[in-house]
Amino acid sequence: MSEAESKRLAHSEYWNERYAEVGPDEQVHEWFRSFNVLESFLGRNLFQVRAPETAPQILHLGSGDSTIPEDLWKKGYKNQVCVDFSTVVVNNMSKQHSHFEGITWMHADVRQLDQIPSESVDVAFDKGTLDAMIHGSPWDPPDEVRDNTGRYIREVFRVLKPDSTFLYVTYRQPHFITPLLNCEGVDWVIAVNVLGGSDSSFDYHGFVLKKAPLSTPGSTTTGTDDKITAQAPTGPSNEAL
Repeated sequence: MSEAESKRLAHSEYWNERYAEVGPDEQVHEWFRSFNVLESFLGRNLFQVRAPETAPQILHLGSGDSTIPEDLWKKGYKNQVCVDFSTVVVNNMSKQHSHFEGITWMHADVRQLDQIPSESVDVAFDKGTLDAMIHGSPWDPPDEVRDNTGRYIREVFRVLKPDSTFLYVTYRQPHFITPLLNCEGVDWVIAVNVLGGSDSSFDYHGFVLKKAPLSTPGSTTTGTDDKITAQAPTGPSNEAL
């Protein structure tokens, strides 16, 4: 994908065009792993921590036409809000899933979630949305990337309850993405799960971010699906699709 094409991913016009190219009942793409592949990661960080009967508020960030909300609904999660800045996909998904009581699709830009109250969300989930804002050098991201990702991450931090969790799935390497997650105005404790790739792809990573206690500086841990090991703390700073 060219640099010009990568830049377009951060704009709603691009996605409106993409979603308008297919029928209202067709899926454009399931970005960054299907529910079946992510079920183990979600099991440890959602199912075992916040069972369906606790009715956690789940916020899907840039939900697109992913099946994840429906898959979670079938698991018993009936308190989900899906936001996307493409009016086309929001309208399509709202119509397709009108019978799924407990899932709401909302037109909103994740960089300015005015419709979502502060400290109201138990679990936020991102699979490809942050990545769509990133282009240029991973070592020295352009100002536009730092601005977009910083605004987004601060909004996620704002809407999360103090004891809540931000689950983020990416193909990007942790040493490139962690500085963007640790942007100015947030303080995370971060764990990284290696989700594994396939014969034709690199490993994917599942980030688990929690608001740091006031007395604890932000830190990062990493590991495989089965084991998490500590790394040195990270300082604050900020697809192939």
